[in-house]
Amino acid sequence: MSDKFIVTISRQFGSGGREIGKKIADSLGIEFYDKELISLASKESGFCENVFEKADEAPSNSFLYSLVMGSNPMSSLFFRNDDLLTNDKLFSIQSKVIKNIANEKSCVIVGRCSDYILREEKNLTRVYFHADMDFRVKRTMELYKQSEKDANASILKADKKRNNYYNYYTGNEWTDLKNYDIIINTSKIGVENSVKAVINYVNMVREINK
Repeated sequence: MSDKFIVTISRQFGSGGREIGKKIADSLGIEFYDKELISLASKESGFCENVFEKADEAPSNSFLYSLVMGSNPMSSLFFRNDDLLTNDKLFSIQSKVIKNIANEKSCVIVGRCSDYILREEKNLTRVYFHADMDFRVKRTMELYKQSEKDANASILKADKKRNNYYNYYTGNEWTDLKNYDIIINTSKIGVENSVKAVINYVNMVREINK
């Protein structure tokens, strides 16, 4: 069996998922990918990074997307789907980049439906981080220098965006526990213990599969 392994991170906004993912990668001595995927997708496609940044973890904002989500009352009218096609193409490019990375090396990948895109990988650990709302609000206030009201709004907006993105491109629910191998409430055990928990799990799986 190949010693290569992949960890994917899904996370509620403010749960500390990105920080934990980076610490996991550093501790295991493997590559970490989050926003780095935007640069790689840009190089792969020839599109500027700004194009990918605008579409990053966001479903299409096209007219067709609103029809699919059932939010447009004019669903029986003729429409164009240029924007949807563009976003789908960007997702396809980014998916190819994620698959290429996973095929080449051990790594930690944050978000972007990576758990779904890499679902056929044998040595894959899919992690979902969540946290109590007061923990997330406090963390968001500290990290982004926001008021409590603004922090609440940021959390709700980001989670809705991630949920819609995941649902749209995978057909699954972002919060469905069946999508993950480990689910951790970071507000209960903290960042450092969350890092240890995931590393222990990964090492146990690797040992069992030797």
